[in-house]
Amino acid sequence: MKRLPAFALAAAFAAPLGAAPVSPADLPKLKPGLWEVRTSFSQREGRPPQVTSMCLDESVQRDMYQMSMGMMAGMCSKNEIDLSGGKVTANADCNIGVARMRSTSVMTLVGDRAYRTEAHATFEPPLNGMAESTTVIEGKHLGACKPGQQPGDVTLPNGTVINMRKMMPPKS
Repeated sequence: MKRLPAFALAAAFAAPLGAAPVSPADLPKLKPGLWEVRTSFSQREGRPPQVTSMCLDESVQRDMYQMSMGMMAGMCSKNEIDLSGGKVTANADCNIGVARMRSTSVMTLVGDRAYRTEAHATFEPPLNGMAESTTVIEGKHLGACKPGQQPGDVTLPNGTVINMRKMMPPKS
């Protein structure tokens, strides 16, 4: 099974945390505990979604928000977010090195226990032969984290466990 790239993994879990410079206090908070995240990519049509799980708490949500802001700093000329009721809409125009990416995502929350995000991106020039992509991310709260899990522990589709905090740059 193909391993989910680190940036895709971060995006899958950071999606509900926002993608624009708004106050972390304004962002939706997800219920602490074990989350299952199913990610489907348009370029993998016909294949089952990638399923990961993560032990989440408020500090991990905050750290992931800060990481996503750091990743976007200096790359995006447009980075707008609209929080309206149970929906978060984000629009971005970013230079990701070899291509310009324009993206729109809409996340619909079901309280603090579930969400669905649909993100559409275009790439100029095409990135690795891909001119556009659509990603659907569905997250749901499963209950308490498993015994021995630490906040930030992610179980990949192949069973490997990594901790998101180890993927984050050191705090200054």
